Amino acid sequence: MGGIMAAARRSGAKEQPGGMPPGDVPKGKYKIASDARAQQRELGKTGARVSILGVGGYHLGIPSEKEAIRIVRRALDHGMNFLDNCWDYNDGESERRMGKALRDGYREKAFLMTKLDGRTAQSASEQLDQSLQRLQTERIDLVQIHEVIRDDDPERSFAKGGCIEALVAARQAGKLRFIGFTGHKDPRIHRHMIETARKQGFHFDTVQLPLNVLDVHYRSFEKEVVPLAISEGIGVLGMKPLAAGLILQSGVAGAEECLRYAMSVPGISLTITGCDSEGVLEQALWLSVNFTPMSAAEKEKLLARTAPAAQGGKWEKFKTSQMFDGTEQHKRWLTSAEL
Repeated sequence: MGGIMAAARRSGAKEQPGGMPPGDVPKGKYKIASDARAQQRELGKTGARVSILGVGGYHLGIPSEKEAIRIVRRALDHGMNFLDNCWDYNDGESERRMGKALRDGYREKAFLMTKLDGRTAQSASEQLDQSLQRLQTERIDLVQIHEVIRDDDPERSFAKGGCIEALVAARQAGKLRFIGFTGHKDPRIHRHMIETARKQGFHFDTVQLPLNVLDVHYRSFEKEVVPLAISEGIGVLGMKPLAAGLILQSGVAGAEECLRYAMSVPGISLTITGCDSEGVLEQALWLSVNFTPMSAAEKEKLLARTAPAAQGGKWEKFKTSQMFDGTEQHKRWLTSAEL
């Protein structure tokens, strides 16, 4: 899961016999009944109901356009209604493909989310308009500030002429319903963003953060941010359940148990996972339909096994390096709508 085939190749994981990287899922391995529907939960205090697993948008740029459209539509047909995306994913191609998938009545089946990099009101507004055009919709259900990973991101976002101004105006204009933020670097920055919002009299509807079997041991979002968010009525969106496939490369846990652990974190609304093939989607659908939370004993055993690999964040490179930081590699995205 989590785009494990592509992630495994990018990370240098060894291929298994038959040319399949660790975690790749052949189509048809997981049988999905025609009437099977993903379980759903409430999204924080928004009143919206969303599937317990969401389709990650980045990975829709990996297969062919035709297969990407099939992935989105099949997910929606089975009630996997939460769709993740971002203005910068694959230079806008992920949004364009999703927009095509949402034609023919599929937009009505979806809870659509995208993310913006702009920290100024002007850049955020321009990026939002581009996303609306690519996604072929007049309104996006949830728009989140992307990559809140720097110490000054909260102040920049809430400053006069900052991106919060643009998002509030867009909500008033009917271009979006809910506002959230994302980040993967340090739980301290997430807490600062929530606390800054509180001081400004602003309430985020959602927060997106890494949740996986390694996170709990190192610079933990699960321990340091999830309880705060829940106490403030903010819907929690888990991401990176496989740490971009690196957990599979480490060999300490398999895809199903990684996803099931992330989905079992108490109080969260959903977990976002990349689906870069129909086989991977079928695995996600199967888990969404048949999910049961991990018991305390199961969690304890799994976390004891993963603790040594988690030390120092070796396999959570989004915390310890800049290789996942698009807005550091392309700093113009913070102030411009040019990709």
